[in-house]
Amino acid sequence: MKTCSVILVAAGGAHRAGTDKLLAPLMGKPVLGWCLEVFLASPRVREIVVVCPETRWLALQNVWNFPIPYGMALLRVDGGRERQDSVMAGLKVLSTGSPLVAVHDGARPLLRGEQLERCAAAAEKWGAAASAHPVVDTLKRADEHQTTLPEEKIDREGLWAMETPQVFNAELLKKAYANVQQTGALVTDEVSAVERMGRPVYLVRNQWPNPKITYAEDFAIAEALMYHHF
Repeated sequence: MKTCSVILVAAGGAHRAGTDKLLAPLMGKPVLGWCLEVFLASPRVREIVVVCPETRWLALQNVWNFPIPYGMALLRVDGGRERQDSVMAGLKVLSTGSPLVAVHDGARPLLRGEQLERCAAAAEKWGAAASAHPVVDTLKRADEHQTTLPEEKIDREGLWAMETPQVFNAELLKKAYANVQQTGALVTDEVSAVERMGRPVYLVRNQWPNPKITYAEDFAIAEALMYHHF
């Protein structure tokens, strides 16, 4: 079983939620704490780099006491303007030499350890894997007034909604982001960065809800899901 380093992206401003969503309590624990707990408990993980402002990191430590397993490296670095800048900041400080790197959004607190393991196992086999789920809703494109464009039909056949964690061979991910930096590209996730290298990514269907908390109403949804699925 190959070991894994983790880059936990938690550098965003979280303004749309009306508060610091990563520190907000969710079933008695900060949102970011739920994410950290999964990685701290994983037998694969040897190193966690939390990309976030120092003020957020100190505030987290003030409200939640998380035990660090023996042999686990846990550190914090500042993020950048774009998500890709934050991931690159995390990549620069990886130190344990783990062959796999997982990147996870700190605003996805419903990650289960089973799905992390499935993604890591797939990355061990394929070199690149990501948590995702098939799109089942009807999709519509709207204009700036939130009015649908009636003649446009979006075929959802073969469409998947991307999640995190996204797990990769460490050297592949580093090369992918070096390419992003050199070309001045803007990517929204690691799958996009790796695809620019011509590498396909294996999608690991998530059997459990793993939504990203973005708006204030998402907390109630997350709590309901946790109550029924955790």
